[in-house]
Order: sequence, then C-alpha cells, then structure tokens
Amino acid sequence: MAGKAAQSVAKAIGEYQYPWKEKLVKYKDELSKGVWGYWELGAWKPLGISARRRARLRNEVLLAGQDWPYDPARKEMRTKRKGHKVDRIAAEKRANTAELMKKMPDMLLDYKKRRWAKKMKEEDAKA
Repeated sequence: MAGKAAQSVAKAIGEYQYPWKEKLVKYKDELSKGVWGYWELGAWKPLGISARRRARLRNEVLLAGQDWPYDPARKEMRTKRKGHKVDRIAAEKRANTAELMKKMPDMLLDYKKRRWAKKMKEEDAKA
C-alpha cells in the first residue's frame, strides 16, 4: 500500500510541469513593461512578478521551444581594449619602423639625388 502511494506521488511529481502558459497569459502586461520595472507618473513601479519567478517562466517558455519576446535589446559589445595604451602604440611603432626600414635604401637614394640637385642648382646660381 505504501509502495503504491509512493509510486503515485512520484508519478505526479514526474508529470508535473510548471503551468507556463497560464502564467504567461496572466503576466503578459507586466512582462511587456520591462525587465525590472517602469516609470509611471514620475514614480518607479516594480513589476508585479518577481525576478526569480520571471526567470523561471522565461526558462520554461524557452524549454518548451517558444520564443520569449520580453527581453530588452542587447547593447553593443565594448570595443575599448584592455591594457596600457603605451604598449599598443609601441607595438604599432615597431611594426611601422620595420616597414620603413625596408624602404630605407630607396629613401636614402632619393635624398642623395635631391641634395645633389640642390647643390648643382646653387653652383649654377653662383656662376
């Protein structure tokens, strides 16, 4: 007899599901007002459903395969990098210096040509 009662209780607990459809209908207006609360006539009003119950309802709806339209839109991710700016700039400067060193022979050649042309121009002006 006791075994049968325990089985029926276990069966009832196993078959029990959170009545999310009824709760969703009941709290639909409250959920659409926001996650934490809302301003009404200049005063802050908390939601009529607690955050724990809201989270449980949301979880049950999502587990049932339905969509949950009451979440606020997500903000953009933070683009600011962590670390010291000096370290980043130093790495960029080293990379830039390496690129410039590859161009250095051509730059020196151009410089020598400009100096030689300037020198010749000055000599022509004197003469």
